[in-house]
Amino acid sequence: MKLVLIPCPIAEQTAAQVLPEEVRQAVLQTKHFLVENVRTARRFISELKLGIQIDDLTFEILDKDTERKTVTDFFNKHRNAELIGVISEAGCPGVADPGALAVAIAQEMGIEVLPLVGPSSILLALMASGFSGQQFRFHGYLPIDRAARIRRIETLQKDVEKTGETQLFIETPYRNNAMLDDLIQQLPGNQLLAIGCNIQDPTGFTQTKSLQQWSAEKPDLHKKPCIFLLGRS
Repeated sequence: MKLVLIPCPIAEQTAAQVLPEEVRQAVLQTKHFLVENVRTARRFISELKLGIQIDDLTFEILDKDTERKTVTDFFNKHRNAELIGVISEAGCPGVADPGALAVAIAQEMGIEVLPLVGPSSILLALMASGFSGQQFRFHGYLPIDRAARIRRIETLQKDVEKTGETQLFIETPYRNNAMLDDLIQQLPGNQLLAIGCNIQDPTGFTQTKSLQQWSAEKPDLHKKPCIFLLGRS
C-alpha cells in the first residue's frame, strides 16, 4: 500500500490547466480516499472526466477534528489496496492542511508516501511577490483578538526589517478587509505588502505595493481567498 497525496485546483474549473497527467492517473488508479470534504472531493474527481463511477469509491473524512484512530483504522481496513489517496479542500495535501495527519501516521506505519505536484497558494503568491524565496515563513492564521493580532503584525514587520525573511499569513475571508486595514494603520507606509487574491482564478491577482499605495486604493477582499506577504525587495 502507498499513500498518494493528490493536489486539487485552488480555483474552480482549472483542473485541466493546472494539474499534470500523473495526478489524473493517480486518481484513476485509486479507490479509497481520505478527504477534507466529501462533496468537494467527489466534484473534483468528476471534473477530471476520467470515466470513474464515483459511487464505487470509498471516502473517509480527514479534517481538523479527525482523530488518529480514524486514519489508522482506514489504513488497516484497506491495507491490501495498492493506493490510498489524500485530497484536501484546495491545493496540496499536508501543506497548511489536515492531510499532514495521514502523512505522519503513514510514516510511522512504514507506508510509502507519494507527493504529487499541484498548485499551492503559498508558493504561487511567494513566486509572484518579488520577495525573498530563500528565506520565508508561513504563519497560518494570526490571532483573532485584535490587540494580539496587531502585536503579531508588528513583530512580523520587525522580522522583515531585521532579517529580510518573507512573512506569509492568511485570514478568514470575511475578515480580509479588516486585516488590510490593520496592516495599513499599524505598520510604516513604506512597508511592502503583497496580496494574492483568488490565485489562478480569472478574477484573481497577486500585487506588491507599499502600504501607503494600498491605502490610497484599497481593493475589496471580502469573502475572497487571500494570502498576505510582508517582505522587502
